[in-house]
Amino acid sequence: MTAISIRKETTSHGGRYAATVEGKDGEAELTFTVRAADVISADHTEAPDTLRGTGVALALVEHLIADARAKGFKVIPLCPYVQAQYKKHPEWNDVIANHA
Repeated sequence: MTAISIRKETTSHGGRYAATVEGKDGEAELTFTVRAADVISADHTEAPDTLRGTGVALALVEHLIADARAKGFKVIPLCPYVQAQYKKHPEWNDVIANHA
């Protein structure tokens, strides 16, 4: 299994989860905006062609969901990819703010 490394970068109004895949060039990201103290929106997920098919985009969303559970915030899935994954994972219901 290929190792995926994810880090979180934040600003006062949002940030991103950025991921790299061992042995591959490029970086994938999931951007977010802080909507309230306990609510963020997942705005956009993108992976370069060099990382397509590696599972990195799903890993980013799973990391976001785990982070929401650990830190007690809810996620509004504005990003179409996050919305699609949420529909496949109803067990994420506990951290989804606006059921898309």
